[in-house]
Amino acid sequence: MTWTAPTVDRTKPPTTADERVALDTALDYQRDTLRWKCAGLTADQLKQRSVSPSGLSLLGLVRHMALVERWWFQVNAAGRTLELPYTTDDNPDGEFDDVDTADAAADLSVFVAEVAGARAAVAELRLDHTFPSHRGTAMDLRWVYVHMLEEYARHNGHADLLREAIDGTTGD
Repeated sequence: MTWTAPTVDRTKPPTTADERVALDTALDYQRDTLRWKCAGLTADQLKQRSVSPSGLSLLGLVRHMALVERWWFQVNAAGRTLELPYTTDDNPDGEFDDVDTADAAADLSVFVAEVAGARAAVAELRLDHTFPSHRGTAMDLRWVYVHMLEEYARHNGHADLLREAIDGTTGD
Protein backbone atom coordinates (compact mmCIF):
# COMPACT_ATOMS: atom_id res chain seq x y z
CA MET A 1 0.00 0.00 0.00
CA THR A 2 1.29 3.47 -0.88
CA TRP A 3 0.94 6.22 1.69
CA THR A 4 -0.46 9.54 0.49
CA ALA A 5 -0.33 12.84 2.36
CA PRO A 6 -3.79 14.00 3.50
CA THR A 7 -5.59 17.02 2.08
CA VAL A 8 -5.18 20.33 3.86
CA ASP A 9 -7.64 23.19 4.31
CA ARG A 10 -6.03 26.61 4.54
CA THR A 11 -7.75 29.57 6.17
CA LYS A 12 -6.65 32.97 4.94
CA PRO A 13 -5.70 35.39 7.72
CA PRO A 14 -8.11 38.23 8.50
CA THR A 15 -7.42 41.53 6.79
CA THR A 16 -7.95 43.42 10.04
CA ALA A 17 -6.81 42.10 13.42
CA ASP A 18 -4.73 43.00 16.43
CA GLU A 19 -1.01 42.32 16.13
CA ARG A 20 -0.96 38.91 17.85
CA VAL A 21 -3.93 37.58 15.90
CA ALA A 22 -2.43 38.90 12.65
CA LEU A 23 0.92 37.20 13.35
CA ASP A 24 -0.62 33.93 14.56
CA THR A 25 -3.03 33.59 11.65
CA ALA A 26 -0.45 34.62 9.03
CA LEU A 27 1.99 32.07 10.42
CA ASP A 28 -0.70 29.37 10.52
CA TYR A 29 -1.50 30.10 6.88
CA GLN A 30 2.17 29.62 5.95
CA ARG A 31 2.35 26.41 7.99
CA ASP A 32 -0.75 25.10 6.24
CA THR A 33 0.67 26.12 2.87
CA LEU A 34 3.67 23.84 3.37
CA ARG A 35 1.38 20.94 4.31
CA TRP A 36 -0.86 21.81 1.33
CA LYS A 37 2.13 21.56 -1.01
CA CYS A 38 2.65 18.01 0.28
CA ALA A 39 -1.01 16.97 0.10
CA GLY A 40 -1.91 14.11 -2.20
CA LEU A 41 1.66 12.95 -2.75
CA THR A 42 3.10 9.56 -1.96
CA ALA A 43 5.98 9.13 0.46
CA ASP A 44 8.33 8.54 -2.48
CA GLN A 45 7.20 11.76 -4.15
CA LEU A 46 7.78 13.70 -0.91
CA LYS A 47 11.33 12.34 -0.87
CA GLN A 48 12.02 13.26 -4.50
CA ARG A 49 15.07 15.54 -4.70
CA SER A 50 15.32 18.70 -6.74
CA VAL A 51 17.91 19.19 -9.45
CA SER A 52 21.57 18.57 -8.67
CA PRO A 53 23.55 19.81 -6.84
CA SER A 54 20.70 20.56 -4.43
CA GLY A 55 19.33 17.73 -2.32
CA LEU A 56 16.19 19.66 -1.40
CA SER A 57 12.91 17.73 -1.11
CA LEU A 58 9.43 18.46 0.19
CA LEU A 59 9.96 16.03 3.05
CA GLY A 60 13.26 17.72 3.86
CA LEU A 61 11.45 21.06 4.06
CA VAL A 62 8.81 19.58 6.38
CA ARG A 63 11.52 18.13 8.62
CA HIS A 64 13.47 21.42 8.58
CA MET A 65 10.42 23.46 9.54
CA ALA A 66 9.61 21.05 12.38
CA LEU A 67 13.13 21.63 13.64
CA VAL A 68 12.97 25.44 13.40
CA GLU A 69 9.52 25.52 15.02
CA ARG A 70 11.07 23.81 18.03
CA TRP A 71 14.28 25.88 17.89
CA TRP A 72 12.74 29.34 17.76
CA PHE A 73 9.57 28.99 19.81
CA GLN A 74 10.35 26.33 22.40
CA VAL A 75 14.12 26.46 22.84
CA ASN A 76 14.77 30.17 22.32
CA ALA A 77 11.59 32.09 23.16
CA ALA A 78 10.28 29.76 25.90
CA GLY A 79 13.76 28.81 27.18
CA ARG A 80 13.17 25.06 27.15
CA THR A 81 16.04 22.59 26.95
CA LEU A 82 15.12 20.19 24.16
CA GLU A 83 16.98 18.11 21.61
CA LEU A 84 16.44 19.13 18.02
CA PRO A 85 14.84 16.54 15.77
CA TYR A 86 16.75 15.01 12.86
CA THR A 87 20.17 16.54 13.53
CA THR A 88 23.25 15.57 15.49
CA ASP A 89 26.70 17.09 15.92
CA ASP A 90 27.92 14.61 13.32
CA ASN A 91 25.02 15.30 10.96
CA PRO A 92 23.90 18.94 11.34
CA ASP A 93 21.84 18.81 8.13
CA GLY A 94 20.12 15.50 8.85
CA GLU A 95 16.66 16.98 8.31
CA PHE A 96 17.56 17.43 4.63
CA ASP A 97 20.16 14.69 4.15
CA ASP A 98 18.39 11.67 5.65
CA VAL A 99 15.04 11.72 3.85
CA ASP A 100 15.67 8.64 1.70
CA THR A 101 15.13 6.30 4.67
CA ALA A 102 12.71 8.57 6.52
CA ASP A 103 9.12 7.67 7.40
CA ALA A 104 7.10 10.40 5.67
CA ALA A 105 3.94 9.84 7.72
CA ALA A 106 5.89 9.98 10.97
CA ASP A 107 7.74 13.11 9.88
CA LEU A 108 4.52 14.90 8.93
CA SER A 109 3.16 13.94 12.36
CA VAL A 110 6.30 15.36 13.98
CA PHE A 111 5.76 18.60 12.06
CA VAL A 112 2.15 18.87 13.27
CA ALA A 113 3.27 18.13 16.85
CA GLU A 114 6.05 20.72 16.70
CA VAL A 115 3.64 23.37 15.46
CA ALA A 116 1.32 22.55 18.37
CA GLY A 117 4.28 22.61 20.76
CA ALA A 118 5.40 25.97 19.41
CA ARG A 119 1.93 27.45 19.83
CA ALA A 120 1.63 26.14 23.38
CA ALA A 121 5.13 27.28 24.36
CA VAL A 122 4.44 30.93 23.56
CA ALA A 123 0.68 31.16 24.12
CA GLU A 124 1.07 33.08 27.37
CA LEU A 125 4.12 35.11 26.33
CA ARG A 126 3.74 38.71 25.21
CA LEU A 127 5.14 39.75 21.86
CA ASP A 128 7.63 41.99 23.66
CA HIS A 129 8.89 39.02 25.73
CA THR A 130 12.67 39.18 25.38
CA PHE A 131 15.24 36.44 25.68
CA PRO A 132 18.92 36.00 24.88
CA SER A 133 19.51 34.55 21.45
CA HIS A 134 21.97 31.75 20.79
CA ARG A 135 24.37 34.51 19.68
CA GLY A 136 23.98 36.39 22.95
CA THR A 137 21.88 39.28 21.66
CA ALA A 138 18.48 40.17 23.04
CA MET A 139 15.49 39.43 20.84
CA ASP A 140 11.78 39.38 21.36
CA LEU A 141 8.96 37.04 20.45
CA ARG A 142 7.74 39.49 17.81
CA TRP A 143 11.07 39.04 15.98
CA VAL A 144 10.60 35.25 16.08
CA TYR A 145 7.17 35.54 14.46
CA VAL A 146 8.49 37.80 11.72
CA HIS A 147 11.50 35.54 11.17
CA MET A 148 9.31 32.43 10.95
CA LEU A 149 7.01 34.13 8.44
CA GLU A 150 10.07 34.91 6.33
CA GLU A 151 11.40 31.37 6.74
CA TYR A 152 8.12 29.80 5.66
CA ALA A 153 7.69 32.22 2.76
CA ARG A 154 11.14 31.34 1.42
CA HIS A 155 10.70 27.60 1.84
CA ASN A 156 7.14 27.63 0.51
CA GLY A 157 8.61 29.15 -2.64
CA HIS A 158 10.98 26.19 -2.79
CA ALA A 159 8.00 23.91 -2.20
CA ASP A 160 6.18 25.47 -5.16
CA LEU A 161 9.04 24.56 -7.48
CA LEU A 162 9.45 21.08 -6.02
CA ARG A 163 5.75 20.30 -6.32
CA GLU A 164 5.62 21.57 -9.90
CA ALA A 165 8.56 19.32 -10.80
CA ILE A 166 6.86 16.31 -9.20
CA ASP A 167 3.41 16.48 -10.78
CA GLY A 168 2.93 19.85 -12.45
CA THR A 169 0.74 21.22 -9.66
CA THR A 170 1.10 24.97 -9.12
CA GLY A 171 -0.66 27.44 -6.87
CA ASP A 172 -0.15 30.08 -4.27
